[in-house]
Amino acid sequence: MDKIYKTIDLFAGIGGIRLAFEANGCKTVFSSEWDKHAQKMYEANFGEIPYGDINEIAPEDIPDHDILLGGFPCQAFSIAGKQLGFADTRGTLFFNIEAILETKRPQAFLLENVKRLTTHDKGRTFGVILAKLKNLGYTVYYKVLNSLDFGIPQKRERIYIVGFQEAIHFKFPKPLGYYQPLSEFIDKDEDVPEKYFLSDRLKQKRLDAVKGTPPFPSIWHENIGGNISALPYSCALRAGGSYNYLVVNGVRRLTAREMLRLQGFPENFIINIPYSHARKVAGNSVTVPVVKAIAQNLIASLNEKKAAYIEGKQLTLLESEHDYNNSQGSN
Repeated sequence: MDKIYKTIDLFAGIGGIRLAFEANGCKTVFSSEWDKHAQKMYEANFGEIPYGDINEIAPEDIPDHDILLGGFPCQAFSIAGKQLGFADTRGTLFFNIEAILETKRPQAFLLENVKRLTTHDKGRTFGVILAKLKNLGYTVYYKVLNSLDFGIPQKRERIYIVGFQEAIHFKFPKPLGYYQPLSEFIDKDEDVPEKYFLSDRLKQKRLDAVKGTPPFPSIWHENIGGNISALPYSCALRAGGSYNYLVVNGVRRLTAREMLRLQGFPENFIINIPYSHARKVAGNSVTVPVVKAIAQNLIASLNEKKAAYIEGKQLTLLESEHDYNNSQGSN
């Protein structure tokens, strides 16, 4: 019988990473999230209120665990933000993860962030992160994955960083190569309350600006320059996106339930917070099926403990595999 791995859920949001790992048989022994609305939704679905500010708990006081999970705040590195990186206090929260890894020495970890993290400050920020993880003795793998490649009609590229205390082999999951129809994720317009619909003026403005003949159904995306594109999938949900950033069929906003579907949450996941905050927590969340696929491979690697290798070379525990990661890209 395979071991049941204990996990901690840092920067937990509404629990998307937890859902993915518990679906693979893991047990959550600690959670942390400072946003009060995310806490409220987390409690409704998991029966516990996450610990608040991670800065206020000493690493040694966190329960022992096998796998550290953390979608650490991405706004400091996002293309939609000011990209201040470690100059932004949210960016420094990575160092809380480093301190916990150093103190508790879990067998493995999974970290998630925006794709922009890899290129921020000409790659120096990501270099610092990899160096810190390497110096702790972890064998590190990383890859950018897109939710569109894992069955979900949302173009959402994120960097996933996986590490192991031992030099063991790991491969990121292969893309499915398709996504389910948007029609399976959005409601019929006639079933959606009137409050979600745009004014006639805004609808006409989008109709005048849209490129080409829109597919149906479609989600119309407004970029920073004000250009409108109608696509058979959603662009990435954003916590700070305007109310009209994504518009269904050019006429209405996404409902909270539709946004959670586009992140792969189950239909019975409880929504108990106002719409304005539901938009934020959905935009900050992970796409559950992507993480579920990573979790399956991560746990298999822990169970099998195959020696890590680069082109036939076996790694020692003190060698890093991060220079190898890009060759993992083709899988």
